[in-house]
This record gives sequence, structure tokens and C-alpha cells, in this order.
Amino acid sequence: MSNESEIIVGLDIGTTKIACLVGRKTEHGKIDILGTGKSESVGVTRGVVSNIEKTVQSIRAAVEEAEANSGVDINVVNVGIAGQHIKSLQHRGIRTRNSADDEISQDDIDALIEDMYKLVMLPGEEIIHVLPQEYIVDNEQGIRDPVGMSGIRLEANFHIITGQIAAAKNINKCIAKAGLDVFEIILEPLASAEAVLSAEEKEAGVVLVDIGGGTTDIAIFQDGIIRHTAVIPFGGNVITEDIKEGCTIIKNQAELLKTKFGSALANESQENEIVCIPGLRGREPKEISIKNLAHIIQARMEEITEHVYYEIKNSGYEKKLIGGIVVTGGGSQMKHITQLFEYLTGMDTRIGYPTEHVAKGTGEDVTSPMYATGVGLVIKGFEALAKTRLTHNASIKTHSKKIQGGFFEKIFARGKQWFEEDAE
Repeated sequence: MSNESEIIVGLDIGTTKIACLVGRKTEHGKIDILGTGKSESVGVTRGVVSNIEKTVQSIRAAVEEAEANSGVDINVVNVGIAGQHIKSLQHRGIRTRNSADDEISQDDIDALIEDMYKLVMLPGEEIIHVLPQEYIVDNEQGIRDPVGMSGIRLEANFHIITGQIAAAKNINKCIAKAGLDVFEIILEPLASAEAVLSAEEKEAGVVLVDIGGGTTDIAIFQDGIIRHTAVIPFGGNVITEDIKEGCTIIKNQAELLKTKFGSALANESQENEIVCIPGLRGREPKEISIKNLAHIIQARMEEITEHVYYEIKNSGYEKKLIGGIVVTGGGSQMKHITQLFEYLTGMDTRIGYPTEHVAKGTGEDVTSPMYATGVGLVIKGFEALAKTRLTHNASIKTHSKKIQGGFFEKIFARGKQWFEEDAE
């Protein structure tokens, strides 16, 4: 990377595509996307790496295109992780401090979070993220930021996200073989949420539904805090397979039919609308009814929507989500998808575009829902960078205080005394 303090690269390793986005922060705090690269993903199945070499080739192709478009030499990337192996759990952490007179510092919070990473997981699983929900200081609940407060007993409720060690190692292996380093591995729905949700929506309560090629990722926010995450093990690729089987056509034709003529509601299609598909090797062209196509798509989309609604009810926040549902990802570009979600869940639904934090003048491609995860990975990278700087500055201040109260301060005081004695 040409300047790691100013430029962050997001690498979205998806089932359908691998996208690489190079971003820089403007003076107004927005993200300016300097260049993008995209390649077909041929080594990933349902969000998990299934072929190392093919994935490495796809990563290299996307990164090289992004380098050519942005003029930036890419060495370090923020990468997303997804897949049906992702799980979440709630846990409470407790830390007893030595003195109630000392203020609670960021070090106390970091130590509490670090303790969560030591939890014993099932064999083959590891903790990916530890997300604080609320803090409790001496039984005083509902505290968002306890830094600066006084108290002996510091507690916190955490949302902990876990995944398979092998899945994370395979991502790291692919990145390393592509000649890159990983800055952070980030859960994809968290990244997408950063790109398409506003602070007001997170406060009011909102469900993010990211429909990708292999998986559908869910993240539920309420009171500005992440409350629930889930991964449904199918997405847009399953719809393509259904069309392929239902219309007896090849996969490429099924994908084109889905993107150009597909609808999530069969009632919105006319009976007499027909599309003609070229036949194979001189065979007769095939006529396909748009209404029949919509029936195939609707059946699978209803299944996905019902899974999403189950997760919403399972979270316990169904009645508290004023912001409704925000659908993003490549699958959200299906016609009439918002109407289907509203009909089946009874919740307000909109399409999520990653325009909330992106600088004006960014190309239309980047503001498409399919780039939501990539844009989010860049945003999360800047957040991690800012946090690293704050931690570094805090440690310097702590170190200087120790010096002032220690050996060097005593020498300075002794020197001052000698100087005053000589002056007399």
C-alpha cells in the first residue's frame, strides 16, 4: 500500500465474485473509492473457500485490476468472512478493579474484552469478534461508555461471533499466497451494515439482510447496538439453479434470465410475456414464459424470506424494529423484492445502497448494493486504524506518566535542589 495511514483496501471474497476496493478518507470524513477490481469467484462455495489455488487466482485478478484503476500498490487488505459455519452467542464478562477511586480507563475495557477471547469454544471453532452491548458499573446498568467513571465492579454483556478455525486459516492462506497481508478479518454482515445503515436506523431498530450468491447474512441492531447475527446457507445461486432445472437450460442462460427478466412476485408479470432462449448446437430456440420464471424465483425467495423472519422472531426484537428491513447485496436487485419482504413479514423494507458514507462523484458501479460489503470493509478498516492510533497514544501517555512519577522525576527534583543550593 502506498500510504497505509491514508488508504485502506477492502477485499470481499464472495461466492459469485471477488471484489477489491481501494478507499481514502476525504476531509469531510467520507470514503473516496479510488479504484475497484472484480473477478469471477471460482474457488468459493457458500461463502467458504473450497479450492485454494482457484481462489488465489481470482484474488490476484481482482487486486491487479484494482491496482491498475487506482494507481495504488496493494500489500495489505481488510477481508470479509461469512459462511454457514458462523455462529453467535451472548456472554457476560466481569472484572473487579483494585480501587474505586481510580477512573475506569480504556485499558480496563480492553482487558475485559481480551478475557472474552479466552472463552473455551467447541473443538475447531474460534472467536472472530467480541462486540460489547452494554456495560454495568457497580450494578448500574445500561451504560454505553464507562470510561472516566468510578467503580469497583465492571461488567459487560457481549455479543460473541464464532467461526471455524479452518475457514479463517484458508482465507489467510489464500491472501498470503496472493502476496498480501491481512489487516483484519471482519464478519461480512457487520461490514455491509456499516455501508448501508444510518445511525438513526441502528438506534430505532433495523434488520440488515445481505443476499449474496452463496449465503444470506443477517444482522439485527437496536438502540445502536448489534443484537443478533445469523447466516442462511443459500442465496442467489440457488435461485439460478432452480431456474436452470425448471426451464431445462444451461447455467449462464439461467443467470441472464434471472438478472434481466426475473421478478420476486409472479403476480406482477404478464401472462403473455415470452422470452426466447437460443438453442444449443443448432437446436430450436426455447420459449420461456416470464410468469413461469417469476413463479420459480418467488418460491425460493419466499423460503429465504421465511428463514429471515424466523431469525427476526428468534432474536426477541421483532416488536422493537421501527427501522424495518434493509435488503442489500447482489440478490437485492431482483425486481419487487421489497414488496415480497413487506408482504411476508409485515415490516417496512427498503433496498440498501452503500451511499451513506461514500463521497459524491463515486461511480454508479460502486454504489450498487452488490458492493455494500466491499465498501463496508474499507469503512471498518478506517475504524480499526483510528482505534489503533488511540490505543497507541494512550499507551504513550501512560508511559510518560510512569516516567514522571518515577526515577527521572526524582533525578529532575534532585538536580533542581542542587541548582538552588548553588545559587544561594
